Amino acid sequence: MLKRVRILFFIFLLSALFSCKRNEVRQIPISDFFKNPEKGFFRISPDGKYVSYLKSYKGRQNLFIQSLADGKETMATSFTDYSVRDYSWTYNNQVIFSQDIISDDEYKMYALDVPAMKTRNILSLQKGRIRLLNNRDKKEPDMVMVSMNKRDPANFDIYKLNVKTGELRSYLVNPGNLTEWFPDDDGKIRLVKASDGVDETVLYRSDDNAPFKPIIKNNFKDRVEPIAFTGVKNYFYALSNVNRDKTALVEIDAETGKEEKVILGCDKADINRVDYSENKHRLEMATCDEAKPKKHFLNADIERIYNEFSSQLKGSEVIIVSRDSAEDKFVLKSYTDRNPGTYYLYEKSTGKLTRLGDINTSMKVEELCAMKPISFKSRDGLVINGYLTLPLGSKTTNLPVVVMPHDGPWRSRDTWGYSDEVQFLANRGYAVFQVNYRGSTGYGKAFYSAGLKQAGGKIQDDITDGVNWLISEKIANPKKVAIFGGGFGGFSALYGVSFHPGLYNCAVVQYGLINFFTYIKDVPPYFKSRLQMIYEMVGNPETDAEQLRAISPVFHTDKIKAPLLIFQGAKDESANISELNQFVRELKKQNVPVTYYLKQNERKVFRNEHNRMEMYTEIEKFLDNNMRVNH
Repeated sequence: MLKRVRILFFIFLLSALFSCKRNEVRQIPISDFFKNPEKGFFRISPDGKYVSYLKSYKGRQNLFIQSLADGKETMATSFTDYSVRDYSWTYNNQVIFSQDIISDDEYKMYALDVPAMKTRNILSLQKGRIRLLNNRDKKEPDMVMVSMNKRDPANFDIYKLNVKTGELRSYLVNPGNLTEWFPDDDGKIRLVKASDGVDETVLYRSDDNAPFKPIIKNNFKDRVEPIAFTGVKNYFYALSNVNRDKTALVEIDAETGKEEKVILGCDKADINRVDYSENKHRLEMATCDEAKPKKHFLNADIERIYNEFSSQLKGSEVIIVSRDSAEDKFVLKSYTDRNPGTYYLYEKSTGKLTRLGDINTSMKVEELCAMKPISFKSRDGLVINGYLTLPLGSKTTNLPVVVMPHDGPWRSRDTWGYSDEVQFLANRGYAVFQVNYRGSTGYGKAFYSAGLKQAGGKIQDDITDGVNWLISEKIANPKKVAIFGGGFGGFSALYGVSFHPGLYNCAVVQYGLINFFTYIKDVPPYFKSRLQMIYEMVGNPETDAEQLRAISPVFHTDKIKAPLLIFQGAKDESANISELNQFVRELKKQNVPVTYYLKQNERKVFRNEHNRMEMYTEIEKFLDNNMRVNH
């Protein structure tokens, strides 16, 4: 009998041991999550002979070119100071790319002659910004169009730039209120947007010699976003929420501004992406970001192509990111919530699908966690959507939680897909909670408008209600909740520990908004035209001073007791560094446990790989010390 008991006890111990092993999760190294992409940003040349991509070299992203004829890879740039920021092909096999020289506050633009594999600097601008606006003018293949605030820091003008000679000539001088420009398929700007800060006007001209005339005027809550001219009369396609709640794809008469017809609308979400072929002058697909992206095909030929390569990449979201002029070769990107992304070359004529490269081969699907759409009701009955990512293992209740409110709020939202931050935290045993609070984009005009002037009000209530919902559902351990955000998300984190001191153990803040007065006063010169809109969204420093003071964390250091970890780039043009330094000093005077990292050659987001590794190493230690997830 005793022997039998011993055998049963031994079996029980083995069973328990194997059960623990099954639930054991490998701790993925921080470097695997946050290293520079191995390969990414793939594009194909207009003639279909080359693919280009960014690849890490000595810790910086550099441009590489691969011949499709023989597979030969050539490193086109070898920068070791700052990475290549973005790039684009022109019709004449030139690649235009830029660098942000943060230490000198200088933007540089380069041209790469691919056949000769020679690079030259074609444009530089100190204390200003350059943006490539249009890069494919068939009639002038050596010319590209750029917007630049060279003449006046507060206004972007449009120039034509010869990529072979570097010659720059003025194309459109900004009278002081233009905010957006929309080139047609021939590279001519026929539609522009102007703003007085609150009201937005769409203007049209028939050709370069005609004056612009206003055709549509809206309050900033209404949106008309031109996409392309239809080729019939002077009609153009646009995204619009005028006279409707959800943004729809429509057709508008440019002569009158009248909406002629609705091409596509979604019931649950705004249309947020439209694929249009400049080569074939046709709409192809529109996407609504509901809980997950939902595609709506507008062309039978492109639907067949999508169906063909999607059948070979089952279970993944797939989008076309580049195509050659003949539209026979396509570069695709596939991704999921547990796959950072893989690029493929698809050849329509043969149906062949070739893997080009992975963004991060260190990530294994089976070691990562599912991002699940959730929804709950706020205290005033509004339905709030978001995402919940639970750590691997059988435990689904009483979990330590990291709340991650997004930046914005009135220009962004969280979406379903891969996030290195989310997966890193989930791998460390935390449930990660992302809330698309009121004011987030993508859910319609009413939901967006519900967030106006609600910073420190109902927006923060939505985040708090979400945390309480997690606690009521037994998902969250009420004694182990942290809050972590950047920008407005950083404000939300500081607000949370200031005004809900019992709810959060600690807070992590990246480029946090600490004072709405200086946030508004110190906007970059080229945002000055939008100040009235900021007043409508956040508040006017003169008429709403009491409210802005009541919610700005800089005035409430006495309310903060929870430990803080703060990161800031010294070259972040929207930050007041001296004020932030003083804020940290005041917190220390109040005996708040605060750790502060100020990085000299960084803007908002840390692009230096070493700085990123250091930041997430500190975040891991900070959360572990304050949440005791492994103790």
